[in-house]
Amino acid sequence: MIDARDAAAIVRSRMALCSGIRLPERRTLEGGCGVIGIIGSDPLQGRLIIRSCQQMRNRGNGKGGGVAAVGLFGELRRHYALHVAYLDEQVKGEVERAFVQPLLTVDHAEQQPHLDDHREAGLEVKPPMVWRYFVRPRAESVGAFQKEHGLADRAAAEDELVYHNSFRLNQEHYAGRERPRAFVLSHGRDLMILKGVGYAEEIARYYQLEQQTAQIWIGHQRYPTRGRVWHPGGAHPFAGLHEALVHNGDFANYHAVTEYLRQRGLVPLFVTDTEVSVLLFDHYVRVLGYPLEFVIEALAPTPEGDFERLSKRRQRIYRAIQTAHLHGSPDGPWFFIVARAEPGSGDPQLIGITDVSMLRPQVFALQEGPPGLGAIASEKQAIDAFFEEVAASNPGVPTVADRYWNARGGSCTDGGAFVYSLRTRDGERVLEVRDKFGALIRAAAAECRRPEVHSTPLVQGEVDRPEQGEAGRPEALEVCLQRGDREGLTRLARAAEKDGRWMPMLEDLTRLRDGHWDARGQRRSVVLDLLDRAIVQLLDALPGPAGSGNGMDLRLTWADAEAQRVPDCPGSGAVLVVDARGFPPEGPQGVSRLIVAAHRRGWSRLVVYGCRGDRFIGCGLGPGRAGTRIDVYGSSGDYLGSGMDGAEIYVHGDAQDQVGQILNSGRIVVFGEVGQTLLYGAKGGEVFVLGSAAGRPLVNAVGQIRAVINGTCLDYCAESFMAGSQLGGGFVIINGLGFDGRGEVIGLEQKYPGNNLFSLASGGACYINDPYRTVSETQLNGAEFTTFRQTDWSVINPYLRINEELFGISIRHDLLRVDGLLKWPKEVFRKVVASQHTRQLDWSSLPA
Repeated sequence: MIDARDAAAIVRSRMALCSGIRLPERRTLEGGCGVIGIIGSDPLQGRLIIRSCQQMRNRGNGKGGGVAAVGLFGELRRHYALHVAYLDEQVKGEVERAFVQPLLTVDHAEQQPHLDDHREAGLEVKPPMVWRYFVRPRAESVGAFQKEHGLADRAAAEDELVYHNSFRLNQEHYAGRERPRAFVLSHGRDLMILKGVGYAEEIARYYQLEQQTAQIWIGHQRYPTRGRVWHPGGAHPFAGLHEALVHNGDFANYHAVTEYLRQRGLVPLFVTDTEVSVLLFDHYVRVLGYPLEFVIEALAPTPEGDFERLSKRRQRIYRAIQTAHLHGSPDGPWFFIVARAEPGSGDPQLIGITDVSMLRPQVFALQEGPPGLGAIASEKQAIDAFFEEVAASNPGVPTVADRYWNARGGSCTDGGAFVYSLRTRDGERVLEVRDKFGALIRAAAAECRRPEVHSTPLVQGEVDRPEQGEAGRPEALEVCLQRGDREGLTRLARAAEKDGRWMPMLEDLTRLRDGHWDARGQRRSVVLDLLDRAIVQLLDALPGPAGSGNGMDLRLTWADAEAQRVPDCPGSGAVLVVDARGFPPEGPQGVSRLIVAAHRRGWSRLVVYGCRGDRFIGCGLGPGRAGTRIDVYGSSGDYLGSGMDGAEIYVHGDAQDQVGQILNSGRIVVFGEVGQTLLYGAKGGEVFVLGSAAGRPLVNAVGQIRAVINGTCLDYCAESFMAGSQLGGGFVIINGLGFDGRGEVIGLEQKYPGNNLFSLASGGACYINDPYRTVSETQLNGAEFTTFRQTDWSVINPYLRINEELFGISIRHDLLRVDGLLKWPKEVFRKVVASQHTRQLDWSSLPA
C-alpha cells in the first residue's frame, strides 16, 4: 500500500504534468446507454459479450461502442499491456520512438487482428489500427522518476511512470490536436480495451474477438455524453490504470468533479464523465490506497437515512470520507461497471456500483455452477442472452441464473455495489460475490414446495381433460424434474401436442414454472431450465398458417409475419401463439405491433414465448379491451403493459423496467420479480407481483390503481402518490414475504429497506405487512402512519384473496399468522397515508 508521503508525491508530480492545460468545452448529450459485464470461473469467449451487447443494440445508436477484457494474457499478465490506437497509421514509428522505446522495455509487440474490410462487421467508420505492447518500465527510468518526484515505493513509481507516459502521449497526439492521430486505449496489467464508432458487437467482430478468451468482459452501447461524442477516443470503456470502466448516465456536477480532480493533478483529456469516473476510481485505489469499501463510499456516499443505521465505527469512517470527498462525488443518474485485475493478488474482478438514488437501471446475476458465472447489466434480458449463449455450447449449464437481484444505492443493506472476484482454491478458479460491506452473496436455495393454489387457466372456462391417462401427467412431470430428465419432459410434451392436448400440458408446465416446490436437491435454475425448454418444445410443435387446416389454434413466427398478414381469428376461444424469436425488440416489425394487428383481427387470447427483451408488449391495443389476455414466457422487455386499458397480461417469470406505466385499467400479474419504475403514473387497474420490485414503484400514480407486491421494494415506493381518498382511492400493499430453503413462505427481515416510503404523497394509501413494526417514521419522509381499521381490511381483503388464488399465498397462514399464532389484521398490517402537510399541497400549481 502506498504511504501518505508517496501519495503526496504522486499528486505533486501530476500537478506539474497538468500545468497549463485548459479543459476544452464540449457538447453535452443525454445518457441512456446499455452496459454489460460478464465473468466466469472458466475463460469466456468473446462471442458471449457480442451476444449480450447485440441484445441491447436498441440502447445504442451506432455512434460509439466498445468492449474490455481482463484475465486474457496468461504468462504476460504481469506486464503492462499498452494498447495504442493509431488513427493515423503513419505516426506509429514516431509514437514508438517518443513514448515507448525511451522508458519501456518491450518484451512482445503485436497488432490486434482485424477484418480487412470494416464494412463486413457492419461498420460505417473504420476503427483505428491497434498495437499492443507488453512492456516493463526500464530500471533506469524508474530510478530517475523516483528521484525526480520523491517516490520511495518502486512499484508505485512504475505505475505512475506508465500513467505519466500515457498522459503525455494522449496530450500530444489526441487532446492537443484538432485532428487526433493516436491515443492510449489501455495500459494496465492483464487488461485490454477496444472501441470505436459503431455498435459494441460490431467493434468486437471487427477486431475478431469471437474466439478470444478472457475471465471478464465488459461492453458499452452508445456514445458518451460529453467530449468528442462520435469519435473512437470518446467511446467507452475508459481506463484508469489497471481498471476499465463503462458508465450509463450523466453527471449533473461534471464541472465540479473535474475541478476536484484538477486540485489533485488530474485532467480528463477526453472530456467525458466516464473518463472522470475512472480517474476518480484509480485515484482512490492506487494513490490513496483505499480499500474497495471506502472507494465505493467516496463515489456513492451513504445518505442520511441509511447513515443512521450504520454501526458507530462505520459512521466515524464514512463521515471522514464524506468530509474529504463529498464535493468530488458524482451527482445525478449513473451506474458503473468496472473490470480490473485486483491490486496485489492480480485476481480478475468485476464490480457494479449504482448511484444513491438508483436513477439508472441495473441487474445483477449469479450462477454458482460449476462453472461459476456472474453478470451485471442495464437489462436482465442481456444477462439472459449471456446464459443462453453459454448453455448453447455447454449443455450442463442452465439457461437462467440461480439468482437475480438489484442493488439499493448508497444503502446500509448492501451498499449499492457488488463485487465478483475470481479466487484460486485448490488450484481451481472459484467465483466469489460480496457486497460493499464484504458480506458473501449466495444463490437462493433451490428446494421449494409445490403450491396448492395457482393462477387462473391460460384459457378461461373449464378445461376439458380426458378421463383416462391425464391424471398422472402432473406427477410424471414432477418425476422428470426431480431426475433432471430432459428427454422425459420432451416425450411428454410431444405426446401432448400429438394428441391435441397442448393447452393442458402448457397449464401443467406453467404451474410448475410459476410455483415454488420441492425439487429434492435440484438447483432451481436447473429446474427452470428444464421447464423452459419443455415449454418451448411444446409450443414449437404447434402448426403454423400453412399447416393449421381447420384448427382453432395457430402459431406465428417472424417468417410467417413477414410473409403474410395475421390471419383472422377463426372463433371464440382460439389461441394465437407467437414465437418472439427473430423479431426486433421494438419498432414497426416488433412483437408488440404484431399483437396489436392480431387483436384487430379478432384474436383475444395470445401466448407469446421465446421473448428476448421485446418491449411494449400489450401496448397500443386501444381503449376498453376487457376480455383480452396475453401470457408471456421468456425475457420480456421494458414498458410491458404500459398505457393498457382493460386487457390482462400474465408474465411467467421476471419482468423488467417500466411495467404498467400510465396503466388505465386491466390486470398485470408477474410470477417473479419486477424492475424499476413499476406503474409510473398509473391511473387504474390491478397489478400483482409474486416477488419484489426494484426502485420507484408507483411514483406519480393517480386514480384508483391497486397493486399487491408480495416481496418488498428497494426505495421510493409510491413517491408523490396522488391516488385520491385514503379508502376509495388507489393503494399499494407490501406483504414483505419471501421463501425459505424449503419454499415455505416467510416474512422478510426488512419489510421495507428504503427511506422514502410514500414520500411526498398527497392521496391514497400504502398497506404494509409489518407485525414487528420494523418500518419507522423516519423512513416515510413526508408521510405518516395512521390507524388500520376494519374498513381498511374490507378494502384490501378482496385483493389479497385474488393474490391467494394467483400465487398460493394464504391470507390465514402466510399473512395473518405470526410466530405460529393467528392475528387480527390490525395487529399485522400498518397503514401509511400522506401527512397533513402534503395532503394540503396544491399540486395544480406545479408547471406542466
